[in-house]
Amino acid sequence: MSILNQATILKLGRRKTIQLGAASAAATLLGSKVAIMPAEAKDPPRGPYTTPFVVALPVYTAKAPVNSLSPPSMQDSNFNGGECGRKPLQRLSNWAPHKFYTLNVKEALHSFHPELPTQKIWGYDGLLPGPTFVERYGVPIVVRIQNDLPANTVGFGSPEVSTHLHNLHCASESDGFAGDYYSATKYGPNLTGPGKYKDHHYPNCYAGCDEPRYELTKGDSREALGTLWYHDHRIDFTAPNVYKGLAGFYLLFDDIDSGNELDINPKALRLPSGVGQYDIPLVFQDKQFDSGGYLFFDQFENKGHLGNKFCVNGKVQPYFKVERRKYRFRLLDGSLSRFYEFYLTNGSGANQSFIHIANDGNLLPAPLTTSMVQLAPAERADIVIDFALYPIGTTLYIVNRLVQVDGRGPEGPLVNIREANGLLTNAGTQILRFDVARDPPSPDLSQVPATLRALPPINLAEVVKNRRFEFDKENEIWTVNGKIFDVEKSVAQPKRGTAEIWTLKGKGGWHHPVHIHLEEGRILTRNGKPPAPHESGRKDVYVLAPNDEVRVFIRFRDFLGPYLMHCHNLTHEDHAMMVRFDVVE
Repeated sequence: MSILNQATILKLGRRKTIQLGAASAAATLLGSKVAIMPAEAKDPPRGPYTTPFVVALPVYTAKAPVNSLSPPSMQDSNFNGGECGRKPLQRLSNWAPHKFYTLNVKEALHSFHPELPTQKIWGYDGLLPGPTFVERYGVPIVVRIQNDLPANTVGFGSPEVSTHLHNLHCASESDGFAGDYYSATKYGPNLTGPGKYKDHHYPNCYAGCDEPRYELTKGDSREALGTLWYHDHRIDFTAPNVYKGLAGFYLLFDDIDSGNELDINPKALRLPSGVGQYDIPLVFQDKQFDSGGYLFFDQFENKGHLGNKFCVNGKVQPYFKVERRKYRFRLLDGSLSRFYEFYLTNGSGANQSFIHIANDGNLLPAPLTTSMVQLAPAERADIVIDFALYPIGTTLYIVNRLVQVDGRGPEGPLVNIREANGLLTNAGTQILRFDVARDPPSPDLSQVPATLRALPPINLAEVVKNRRFEFDKENEIWTVNGKIFDVEKSVAQPKRGTAEIWTLKGKGGWHHPVHIHLEEGRILTRNGKPPAPHESGRKDVYVLAPNDEVRVFIRFRDFLGPYLMHCHNLTHEDHAMMVRFDVVE
């Protein structure tokens, strides 16, 4: 094993030395060449061939609630009933639950493709992706998340879990803090005891509900979220646990985005609707399969993980039969490290236009007609495609044209490189095929109005503090402001009811999609310039290309306690590119 010399130890400090030592030990355990740091991810092995577009896209309808929970949910932890020793649920009396759900985290068998072996995955309710929650603002719920993972698991991942609902406005004890992991025998530093389950209280309230001007509406409807997703957030093991299957969608509706295209309410947008019918969530994930067709993951790699096959809703290159009408697709980059640049193309590779209506789960002020959306890990984009423009028998494809060969981030759009060489522009990887199969059974009355959801104003007079966070790499260790993550130490204590400006700076030659828990923010400037139209709305993931500087206006409202900010390249997060901030009185 390589030995760290005294000068290196003095330079790095104790915590970084521990990480370097762990990396050296990992290299030895893996039987690889002796090296202090894991090797950078390069082009992954090809894996076995799989025939594209032979598997139907899995499409979920809404998960059903249960009549009650046994034992009953309580404000304090029901430790005697088997719950882990969590903190009391904040403001339960303000949002008494109307519905109850159970969600079981367990090992199950899954088929990614009929030409690959059926294999074990971890899934919420044993599904990959997990079930889709469909709820409304003003309907608070409690979700009991039970950890049934085998304690003696073999392979990558950790059987302790902490589920984060990205990016619901909720209290910290229900947010899925990285130190809140639990199982029947182990528990994280932010909890007070082990347990088989943990109750999460999701108020489904608009942000700003404490402001007197919103007393009647219980918050600002301009702050509504639509496309959310939930995933594991266990400290040090988020990447392998998510990669193994622990992710799913959570959709929210209100009077404006009502989920009913026939809604007679004049406020309603009447977007294409019916979750699982004309409103389709799509999670894109690249997976690396070994020569035998089994999932492979290097748990000691700290630069980034890229796959050799593209999955949509847990299937390799599926197809989806559509009717000649409008559909709403909710695109989520659920990959660990891969960025995407998605185009809609026809069979000859020509670009087709569609309508971009939401970014990061938030409706834009107005729709954008485009032929491309780019997503970083954890980013979302809602788009509307009108298949009435195409005759029955047409095939269309969602194609990725972004070049990426390692965890550093994208190198650029493939189409531009090929145009520069004078070659065809229909390059890229076809990931999902649409088959225009039939006419709709009734006229399509859905619409995409010229205005969607108004944005709340940015009042810079509310700003009480400016903070700066630099995302960097020191001695092959990921850092924020020169430090690695300490789960027990808060680096910022914003006061509830105030606003701040956070400047996010990417340093070096790496991309970092930065996610801030609890609140959406507004980009004031990117590298000194106003944000692009698709970034002009509220966001919770802020993409830092190499040396980017992004200034974000963000408010802290309604709840107290510890939250997280981190890089959503999940291998960077797991290797300490994360900070804790505490919202205080």
